[in-house]
Amino acid sequence: MLPVPSTKSPHLNRCFVFLLQRCKSMSELKRIHAQITTHGLSADNFLISKLLFSAVFDYGDIDYSCRVFRTLPAPTTFIYNTLIRGFSKSKNPNSSISLYTQMLRAGVSPDHLTFPFLAKSCARLSSLRLGLSVHAHIAKSGLEFDLFVQNSLIHLYASCDDILSARRVFDGISQPNVVSWNALVDGYAKCGNIAAAREAFDRMPERDVVSWSALIDGYVKGGEYREALALFEMMQAQAGGPKANEVTMVSVLCACAHLGALDKGREMHRHLEENGLRLSPELLTSLIDMYAKCGSIHEGLEVFHAVPAQKTDVLMWNAMIGGLAMHGLGKESVEMFREMQRVGMVPDEITYLGLLSSCAHGGLVEDAWAFFRSLKAQGMTPHVEHYACMVDVLCRAGCMEEAYEFVSTMPIEPSASVLGALLSGCQTHGWVKLGEIVGKRLIKLEPEHDGRYIGLSNVYAIARRWEEAKTMREAMEKRGVKKLPGYSEIEVDGGLHIFIAHDKAHPQSTEVYSMLSVVAMQMKMEYNGIIQEPLSL
Repeated sequence: MLPVPSTKSPHLNRCFVFLLQRCKSMSELKRIHAQITTHGLSADNFLISKLLFSAVFDYGDIDYSCRVFRTLPAPTTFIYNTLIRGFSKSKNPNSSISLYTQMLRAGVSPDHLTFPFLAKSCARLSSLRLGLSVHAHIAKSGLEFDLFVQNSLIHLYASCDDILSARRVFDGISQPNVVSWNALVDGYAKCGNIAAAREAFDRMPERDVVSWSALIDGYVKGGEYREALALFEMMQAQAGGPKANEVTMVSVLCACAHLGALDKGREMHRHLEENGLRLSPELLTSLIDMYAKCGSIHEGLEVFHAVPAQKTDVLMWNAMIGGLAMHGLGKESVEMFREMQRVGMVPDEITYLGLLSSCAHGGLVEDAWAFFRSLKAQGMTPHVEHYACMVDVLCRAGCMEEAYEFVSTMPIEPSASVLGALLSGCQTHGWVKLGEIVGKRLIKLEPEHDGRYIGLSNVYAIARRWEEAKTMREAMEKRGVKKLPGYSEIEVDGGLHIFIAHDKAHPQSTEVYSMLSVVAMQMKMEYNGIIQEPLSL
């Protein structure tokens, strides 16, 4: 740290500002603060505002900033804004609302920067009630037509699922800028109205990377993965247009993962490397997840092992543990968890969800019980997904009595996922009486879900109770519930092919069905012992 001039120097304040600009760590910032106090400048709002800004936004130490703030006799609007903004990004955005109330009581007037940070806090809390209150204060302050404030209100209302109010704010902007349009597109996408999001996107006079990323992410969240990839290709084709950033690529990799498009995913991986995009923990996690879901777990492991242990985070470990579980590598998944513990990474609820899933696939009942107990021992509350996984572990292993007792003694009401796992076990192991009880309860819980009727129908079929099995199909028809046709996807030479049950729309359906006939005949002949060697196809 540079030497501080004596208190007699006329340039003392300027020197401290220079020191704060050159500061490189929180400990150094604290030493500068000590010098400021020693020189009798701890009430200098200009210097303290610089110090607080650095503490909050350079080092993320909001607690230290609050302690300093409490010593100030008359904080300015800028100082209040600094802390309100800091809280809006913190784990406790509610505190920014409390600080704003304190600001008003102290007689300090908010400005056009105060309200966007408050709106962001309300958006993060998904609190429409607080949002409406903030909007009322904005109107009273005469800042309702400030563009920065209006843009933050669009985001606020959209985050609270009030897209009509968001649209009203947007329509009230005389000259919306690209941020206004982005907020609207993102708002429609977040509310699931992807058609309106696309319409707004197409009307935009100019677009930046945020515009494209918002719509691509909207398509992904809405399950329209091909449209997401098509839009990404359109973005890439724009001459002189914006380049994809980390947010864009996370969404694109997610689309590849859901489609099982391995070649496209590899192409995106090359795109990241060729364009020099920083491989952040979020991007690395998305890459691992994509390779795992596309069936190439070894490439996911290569990505993971290329990252030094000190640069990994819990999300990356979770993606790897879950990926191994997805591939039926239960023991390897558990070993990955042991390695996670060895490097000092603290697991979270998602980690244990992956572990329980790996135990289900690997038949590791004792390990599953140990993990479930460990989850609770570490102060975490099991969610309904953990209970569903535990039921799945027991049912797959044939421990039906244990599974039934587990469900009966759950401290929370069994969800459809928990009962669905139990019903699946009843079907597999022939527990008809219990299956009938669970199946009826599932239909009551989800009367529009086709799988619930079919599940109970299958239970009746196992018991050869054909009439009752038939009544399930009739009940579906009576309620107007349609059975969704099964389908599969396969990637060949970079192209995705969809095959729907009993559908002949594929251009090569004749050849596909001919091959299926040959395969079916061969399987039947092998089963009957007619042939020992596979037929030449």
